Amino acid sequence: MTDTTTTPAVDLTTLRAAIRAEYAAVAEHPEQGFHFQTGARLAAILGYPQEWVETLPASAVESMAGTGNPFALGRLQPGERIVDCGSGAGADSLIAARLVGAAGHVIGIDMTPEMLAKARRNAEFAGLANVEFREGVLEALPVTDGWADVVIGNGVLNLVPDKAAALGEMFRVLRSGGRVQFADIVLDRPVPGGSRADVSLWTGCIAGGLIEEDLRGLVEGAGFRDVEVRRGIDVFSGAPQHSDAAAFGTVGAGVLGHKP
Repeated sequence: MTDTTTTPAVDLTTLRAAIRAEYAAVAEHPEQGFHFQTGARLAAILGYPQEWVETLPASAVESMAGTGNPFALGRLQPGERIVDCGSGAGADSLIAARLVGAAGHVIGIDMTPEMLAKARRNAEFAGLANVEFREGVLEALPVTDGWADVVIGNGVLNLVPDKAAALGEMFRVLRSGGRVQFADIVLDRPVPGGSRADVSLWTGCIAGGLIEEDLRGLVEGAGFRDVEVRRGIDVFSGAPQHSDAAAFGTVGAGVLGHKP
């Protein structure tokens, strides 16, 4: 395994500030274009059913960002309780809220105030009372132990230097028998140490990526069983701004694991 899981090559405070700034722009100026795909085009690339997208507020769709479709990894059931890590403008949380119905509940977690504000407006506009959004980071999820049936996420784990802590938190908030199903990225070639200090490669969803073997090992190390890493597609090609994703063989991936 490559050494991609130890001390981060960038200052955490600096990195979080840069990520917040990047995703504040996705929330407030989605039309400007980024190093990654966004919006309705992204939803189509990732295979979200059109009928799901059409039920979302336009302001949730326009700021949608991610690297895969976490719902393709397992069906959410009515009455289930869901935690959405890195919920952004709320697209996945709102989809989840409709799938679990009034008897279920969804908690979206995000650290960008502009995204949280937009997600809350979107939930109100959609008339969904079974979803809420909380400010927080993946390394310290503001959710009670064992509360969730399913933890989802979309393209956010790679933005976290301490992935072991984030995965440990996902494990903690799940009930026994619950599962994690999230989309992220995998690399064919690890990012070298010098490049991992480039904040723009972090905000562009590259520097924090792992090769498949390392990602699977981290998920298993957090305690999950029956772990699967399913390689997806290139979600960076054709993005409005230049991306270095191809240089590292970056593709989307789905990750599935169960808590014993």
